[in-house]
Amino acid sequence: MFIFVCLCLWSLTGVFVADAVKSESVTEGESVSLNSSLTQIQTHEEIEWKFGDFLIASVKNNKSKSYDGSAAGRFRDRLKLDQTGSLTIINSRTTDSGLYTVSSSSRDTINTINLTVYARLPVPVISSNSSLNSSSSSSSSSCSLVCSAVNVSHVTLSWFKGNSVFSSIRVSDLSSRSDLLLHLECVDDSYSCVLNNPIRNQTQHLNNTQLCHTCAAVSLTVLISAAAAAAGSLLIVAAVGIFCICRKHRNTHREETQAEEITYADPTFYKRNRHKSRATEEDNVVYAGVSRC
Repeated sequence: MFIFVCLCLWSLTGVFVADAVKSESVTEGESVSLNSSLTQIQTHEEIEWKFGDFLIASVKNNKSKSYDGSAAGRFRDRLKLDQTGSLTIINSRTTDSGLYTVSSSSRDTINTINLTVYARLPVPVISSNSSLNSSSSSSSSSCSLVCSAVNVSHVTLSWFKGNSVFSSIRVSDLSSRSDLLLHLECVDDSYSCVLNNPIRNQTQHLNNTQLCHTCAAVSLTVLISAAAAAAGSLLIVAAVGIFCICRKHRNTHREETQAEEITYADPTFYKRNRHKSRATEEDNVVYAGVSRC
């Protein structure tokens, strides 16, 4: 008898499940169906759907349906109930994320669903970021690739090398948008940049031919600048050395020339006549002069 009563109650209430919270995920703009877990709506039974504490849809006797309730028009013209009481949300939005519950007038909560609506993923953009820094003492180059994703939420941006993650950055907030940038030094191998959330991904493959040649150009510029600076320094040193050598040679030549210009005259001696008087002897004295050129 007890078993018979249980079977009757089961047939009156329909098949339903009152399990733990279930999860559903969808990309913004897509439609999603939230299952009521009912096989059918019984006569005189009323089904209600709530989003948080707001009543958004209801059906009586599987005939009279109403939508949007007190949800401030959030779901206007985007809800649809079927004969089992399941709710379909059309053209989903990120603001539709949250907890949905379905209940019946003849029983407590039937089903609870946590819906997450993810924003559409843009295709990440790969660009080169090259710069040349020079100073009086040194010159250096900085060249890298940048993968960017603008205005995204609850995503991960990653550089992949083959099937392995090389580096990554993420933003976990679903309610706010952020701009993500991820750098990578110029490489020869084929890398790819991937933007993903738990249900979708967008991939951009690296084209080394188009982007990494910039790095080589910057490096060549640095080498040319360094070579020019070294050559300039060598020319200055050589000029100073030549000047010093010429100056030293000029001073040596001047000293030798002055030494050669000094000429000493040989003195001339005459025999003195012993028979002349002293006065006469003094008159016959000849003094040799020194000639200077």
